[in-house]
Amino acid sequence: MENDTIDKENQEVRRTRRRRSRIGESIESERRTSRKHNKRKGGIASKVFTVLFSLGTIGIIFVMFLLYGPYSGFREWLVTTAMTTMTHQYFATWFYDEDTINYILDKNKVVEIDETTDANAINMAGLKHTTEYENEFERAILERDEKNNDYKIIEISEKKFDGYLVAVYDPSRVHTVVTEKLGVSGQYLTTMAKNNDALIAINGGGFNDPNFNSTGGQPLGITVSMGTYKTTASYGGAGGIIGFTGDDKLVLGKMTLQQAQEQGIRDAVTFGPFLIVNGKASSVVGNGGWGTAPRTAIAQRKDGIVLFLILDGRTASKPGADMDDLIDILQDYGAYNAANLDGGTSSVLVVNDVIVNDPIDSTGAHKTRPIASGFIVSKDDSDDSDHELVEEKLK
Repeated sequence: MENDTIDKENQEVRRTRRRRSRIGESIESERRTSRKHNKRKGGIASKVFTVLFSLGTIGIIFVMFLLYGPYSGFREWLVTTAMTTMTHQYFATWFYDEDTINYILDKNKVVEIDETTDANAINMAGLKHTTEYENEFERAILERDEKNNDYKIIEISEKKFDGYLVAVYDPSRVHTVVTEKLGVSGQYLTTMAKNNDALIAINGGGFNDPNFNSTGGQPLGITVSMGTYKTTASYGGAGGIIGFTGDDKLVLGKMTLQQAQEQGIRDAVTFGPFLIVNGKASSVVGNGGWGTAPRTAIAQRKDGIVLFLILDGRTASKPGADMDDLIDILQDYGAYNAANLDGGTSSVLVVNDVIVNDPIDSTGAHKTRPIASGFIVSKDDSDDSDHELVEEKLK
């Protein structure tokens, strides 16, 4: 009996040892599995880090190559686009010193025609209706309904931009308007258009912005509205006076106050560059020095028809227009004298108090900003214009 008891005890001890052994093996197996899992996790994390680090390094090298490499196209685009904005010049000054920026700007500029407009070349007799057209552009401008005595809207769509060209058939109704808070702050063009009973309006000249707050209260240079001289400051930038005389002719010139008065300027802003003077296009060196952005321009044909050009930009697929683009379009449509107006977020077309283009500000928001001046087409008693391309927006 005693031996049986001892055998049973020994068997129980052996079973206990086997159980402990199996438990130990299980624990060790779990430990081995955990170590393998942790090792795999560590390997994946290491690979992810390596990939991210490599991509970051490649990205930095690529950016540095664009900024400082042998290919100058990107940095010239960056500098010229940034330096013509009001609030984002730091995109250029972060990376380049003043000498480099000035060197790039000197390589990319608009060389203007050194002439003042010959108003005698504008023949208002050409405003009469015609049924003969030299090309598709002439047809687009001149083909109109008998009832349409105000203007015609022509849609512009190119690879880099979309926009509108407006043919104004009565230049006597084109006037300059200014902010009611002159010297303090600008106004939205819709407000200025409504306050001045405008049928159509576009933004005008540049304005001083010393604190980069885009308030638009002080127009550059000389500003004239319906015969009244609103500002008379000197101006040394590109372009100069962009204005209409008493006989409704668009005159471009670098003028003093006295010269503007002697020319009989009734409505004008100050800005530039001049794009076409007396039928001669300015020379664009490099990319023109104004970068790529939304644009506004004003022009007059030899027959007296006034052209408003408004081009949108600042999207991934359509960044905007440069000076060459403006010249090409305006020449196609017969411009004899033409000038660039303020662009970027300022570029706005208003019809019947409604914005019909798509202005985008520097943050990417679809909105415009307060400005100092604009050009309008005043209303008359028979306004029945062609709204075909914008009627949905006007609704």
